Amino acid sequence: MHVRTNDLVVVKAGNEAGKTGKIIKILTDKKRVVIKGINLVYKHTKPSQKNPQGGRIQKEASISIANVLSVCQNKNCRKHESGVRVRKKVLENGTKIRICVYCSSEIMSAE
Repeated sequence: MHVRTNDLVVVKAGNEAGKTGKIIKILTDKKRVVIKGINLVYKHTKPSQKNPQGGRIQKEASISIANVLSVCQNKNCRKHESGVRVRKKVLENGTKIRICVYCSSEIMSAE
């Protein structure tokens, strides 16, 4: 996958296009991601012991992983704000890193 949990991403398609957020959860089997504050929906709940009044709860719904791009943290990158494609690189010690296609800087998870 080209994104990981805690990555800063920008949404490229759909009703939320152009918005930026942090990935909360990745659903690998469905190829979808949940992004904090993006694609909010209302879930109607029945009264229960935990929530005696019931009502509407606002929560994030998932978005297709194909509709998001990572944001490059390098301030000099020409595609800094609009999202970048990611390439994988194997270092000499055998570790794999993700790098920006445009400026070749490492893509780090924002933790």
